[in-house]
Amino acid sequence: MKDASKVKLYGFNNLTKTLSFNMYDICYTKTAEDKKAYVEYIDEEYNSEKLTKILKEVTKIIGASILNIAIQDYDPQGASVTILICESGTDRPGGEVNERRHPPGNGAAVAAHLDKSHITVHTYPEYHPNNGVCTFRADIDVSTCGEISPLAALPFLIDSFDTDIMTLDYRVRGFTRDINGKKIFIDHELTSIQDYIPIEIKEQYQMIDVNVYQENIFHTKCKSKDVNLDEYFFNFSVGDISEPEVKSILAKILEERDEIFYGRNFAHF
Repeated sequence: MKDASKVKLYGFNNLTKTLSFNMYDICYTKTAEDKKAYVEYIDEEYNSEKLTKILKEVTKIIGASILNIAIQDYDPQGASVTILICESGTDRPGGEVNERRHPPGNGAAVAAHLDKSHITVHTYPEYHPNNGVCTFRADIDVSTCGEISPLAALPFLIDSFDTDIMTLDYRVRGFTRDINGKKIFIDHELTSIQDYIPIEIKEQYQMIDVNVYQENIFHTKCKSKDVNLDEYFFNFSVGDISEPEVKSILAKILEERDEIFYGRNFAHF
């Protein structure tokens, strides 16, 4: 569609637009104590309170209003937040928010709801059982129904996390109708998710697209180009270890990055 903004719809916009943002941060620890400390650090850095702030800002960016928030922190690690949202101007009288925090027990979660729309985030800190590689994953899903689109919040989401690998999925489902009854399966021009990523961010990543245009399905994978080892080490630096150790750890980090990016195991178990 050349100018979707001029299309007159019949009734409500029934299109459902969903953005899935999955990020991975990789770290290397030398001891079991450091592994535990890393997981504790991630749990504190991305606890449900911090995640809620991120999702609230996403809601603001896409022009929606919050109806309900559900929050959960998990034991031994992880957090989740879900938010129910609606298009701006149709929220509850007085703008009150129903926030629900689950009792402590297993992990952390936050859920927010929009009117027929929602935003969720879940975190997954974990580590390799036999070496020092640790990987933190966060999954964020933004699903909207109506005029608002979650793609506007993508640059903010990327800036909110320290990411080595990103997997981005965007899909438009269903259809709406114009005033003549013609079905509209997508109401905005889109050739790639990369169209919504600022150039300064794209320059930092290797990117691969897999798009199914006839189904309005868009997929982009991103892997950071630069590998500064000191940024991957937890509680030690390159100067603390020998050159053979540096090469050995670098190989493990690069292997972890590639396995996540390409979605397959390269190591022999």
